[in-house]
Amino acid sequence: MKNVKEYIEANKDRFLNELIDLLKIPSISADTAFSQDVIDAARAVEKALKEAGCDTTEICETDGYPVVFGEKIVDPKLPTVLVYGHYDVQPPDPMNLWDSPPFEPVIKKTDLHPDGAIFARGACDDKGQFYMHVKAVEYMIKEDVLPCNVKFMIEGEEEVGSDSLEAFLDKNRDKLKNDVILISDTGMIANDVPSITTGLRGLSYVEVEVTGPNRDLHSGIYGGAVPNPINILSKMIASLHDENNRITIPGFYDKVEELSPEDRALMAEAPFNVEDYKKALDIGDVYGEKGYTTPERYSIRPTLDVNGIWGGYTGEGAKTVIASKAFAKISMRLVPDQDPDEITQLFMDHFMAIAPKGVKVKVKPHHGGLPYVTPIDNIGYQAAAKAYETTFGKTAIPERGGGSIPIVALFEQILDSKIILMGFGLDSDAIHSPNEHFGIWNYLKGIETIPYFYKYYTELATQQ
Repeated sequence: MKNVKEYIEANKDRFLNELIDLLKIPSISADTAFSQDVIDAARAVEKALKEAGCDTTEICETDGYPVVFGEKIVDPKLPTVLVYGHYDVQPPDPMNLWDSPPFEPVIKKTDLHPDGAIFARGACDDKGQFYMHVKAVEYMIKEDVLPCNVKFMIEGEEEVGSDSLEAFLDKNRDKLKNDVILISDTGMIANDVPSITTGLRGLSYVEVEVTGPNRDLHSGIYGGAVPNPINILSKMIASLHDENNRITIPGFYDKVEELSPEDRALMAEAPFNVEDYKKALDIGDVYGEKGYTTPERYSIRPTLDVNGIWGGYTGEGAKTVIASKAFAKISMRLVPDQDPDEITQLFMDHFMAIAPKGVKVKVKPHHGGLPYVTPIDNIGYQAAAKAYETTFGKTAIPERGGGSIPIVALFEQILDSKIILMGFGLDSDAIHSPNEHFGIWNYLKGIETIPYFYKYYTELATQQ
């Protein structure tokens, strides 16, 4: 592995240009207007895997968008690493908040990325991060230093809940058989503070609809006499948290895993400056559940957030109207041992119960996922820790993540493998937001670090 830096330096421009070409494809899985672009992205990923040196590549059809599969089998007796990623991206809205078009990648220097960062939708989540693995494997194959077998499973529906993936996993257990699953769809604390994500929150996502009168009404003639769905929906949403910012849904916390004081003390050792946090987000103060620190609130505690709310007239000027309907999208991040189906049902029961008689309420469940925690005594984690120490020169900090990758827990259930989360993005990379970006240093550092995971994992696995 000693010449990995030389290989990266010799191929750096090509690595960047290949990623930029992939980022130009608007593979937005949530919008059917971009269906062909999602397929084009899948084809581009298969081509990249083939060019990297995979012996087998395949675009596998599903009920939704396809899964791209690739593999390089060195020796069936050696361990097998399965790399998971996703080529679909979030919608770029709101477009007017982008400094440059989301699918016309540009490289700009920032305070955190003095070597430059690629600004584009999907740069960090997840095209840039899974592409690190493609290039790392290319290096190991071309330089004949791949110490074990590798398989790729890159999907196109992660941003819409991976609805087709469970059936794909179940149908292709033998094809996907592995010893450890490696994912880069998370981040690290800072470029000089490497960290490994040891847990992810689960997810329950719903859409609610509140209907009042059978048509939009003149607010002067009917105002004060009929139920206003927007007013009522606002009150219902506001009631979902109490004065301590705890969620008021009965039974919501019944299965929440409570960390010990010792575990919380270990978490507190990770560097965090609340003033820097507020400054970076341009907020006057932090906010959240009473009795917990900010890092605890966004990692080990469940949450409920409104992701969108609409109804009535929102165009230019004024229109005095009482809308017939009001809508909201609501997500709940879950922690061990909460079950997304149970939480969704609890939400539905409660939301229907608190609705006043003057309106009708519908709750439409969307996608969800289980929370996941990986043990740090696992050899996969140990190999990742050694890899970071080799390339960063310091010990990586284990860290619970606040985000969700809904399919991760299912991987372990169906494929019987532990999942290692080696992320190289930063919290400031604006994933899911306008001006998403990924540092060039981070991209190349991932390519440098990943081969050492293979080296150390193979050594540890063959010693057992």
